[in-house]
Amino acid sequence: MRTLFGMALSFAALAMTPAKAWNNFGHMEAAAVAWSQLTPAAKEEAARLLKLNPQYEDWVQGVAASQHDQVAFVKAATWPDQIKSLPGYTSDGTQNGNVAPDTPEAAQNIGYVDHFRHKYWHFIDLPFSTDGTALKQPQRPNAQTQIALFKAALADKTASDDLRSYDLAWFLHVAGDLHQPLHAAARFTRAGTDGDAGGNGVKIKCTKCGSARELHAFWDGLLGPTGAPPSDAIAAGAALKKVDAGSTDERDWIQESFVIAKQSVYAPPIRSGNGPYKLTAAYQSRAHRIANQRIALAGARIAAILNKAFK
Repeated sequence: MRTLFGMALSFAALAMTPAKAWNNFGHMEAAAVAWSQLTPAAKEEAARLLKLNPQYEDWVQGVAASQHDQVAFVKAATWPDQIKSLPGYTSDGTQNGNVAPDTPEAAQNIGYVDHFRHKYWHFIDLPFSTDGTALKQPQRPNAQTQIALFKAALADKTASDDLRSYDLAWFLHVAGDLHQPLHAAARFTRAGTDGDAGGNGVKIKCTKCGSARELHAFWDGLLGPTGAPPSDAIAAGAALKKVDAGSTDERDWIQESFVIAKQSVYAPPIRSGNGPYKLTAAYQSRAHRIANQRIALAGARIAAILNKAFK
């Protein structure tokens, strides 16, 4: 009985684990890559729209006027995570807001008047199992359903500036989210029959993991410290090799991340249980290489979509 009670507590704690993707550094780096590939017209329109964000003045405080547009664009990619701790915003849904409520408001797209945090918009947990455990399909709405709405609104010249500004910040963020492999996958095993919430239920340890104690957190922090200034992320993005955007269909991005998760994230030394597993130097090196590749792709794809929407 004590064992069963302990397992129940573990699953309850897992269900309430915050759903995050790349930390602030990763999201800023993806946006920095995108900014470097935007056309002048797209930069002008993005800058105009982001001035409507309620956090705009905070983003550019202390920044040289000549850098306002770029820094605001880079910081905007972190806004959907910012509102998780800002007063005036509500964690709708259950399990600390990570499970969508069964109401029309869960999928609404109404602009800055919306003060829900919509944490369930950040991911789509495609399920898989290595031991035949029954799977549970992703909830709706999710990152796939919402990014399609954002893309459509950004390209709609009849939509209000308020809506397009709101959607631009969310688009920058969720496009980055979907390139983090653990935001498109959840593993179901006998040790975790409710799924591992994108690796949040897998414990890890390593000498250079910082504060990360879960597999998801390790992947979140691969690109740099979350408290680093935008200038660091901009420099890191500039150092990445430019890649061709390829597909601009978010369904393809999700499938790419899903395959990477199965083949590379849940690879040895990660096994079928909940850990803790000690990450080897080889695993960490491979993870860094994959993270850089995904950020370069995310940036190129964001730019390709905005260049078309804002031409």
